[in-house]
Amino acid sequence: MKQPPEYKQVERYTPTDRKEKQLIRAFSLLNDEKIASAFLRDLLTQAEIEEFANRLEIVFLLKKGWSYLDIAKKTNVSTTTVTRVAHWFFHGCGGYKTIVDKLSAS
Repeated sequence: MKQPPEYKQVERYTPTDRKEKQLIRAFSLLNDEKIASAFLRDLLTQAEIEEFANRLEIVFLLKKGWSYLDIAKKTNVSTTTVTRVAHWFFHGCGGYKTIVDKLSAS
């Protein structure tokens, strides 16, 4: 498998209002897996949780150098979804990179 491109932060995000800041703060308080699980299930539908889990899996596979087509087949998503996730992984705000690095180290 070929080496994935290096990460280069291109995007920036700043919460635009109190509600967005509150959501970010809520996520920052999730330091327990049981609490995180309960919060995500209350906040999201099961389909949304599965979609977000797929996106994280896509990032891990991108980091390993998998092709977009192979990732799409393995995760049962479109290559458009893989391309979108890849854009944010390689050129986004750094959130995917930070989390994947932390999860890989633990």
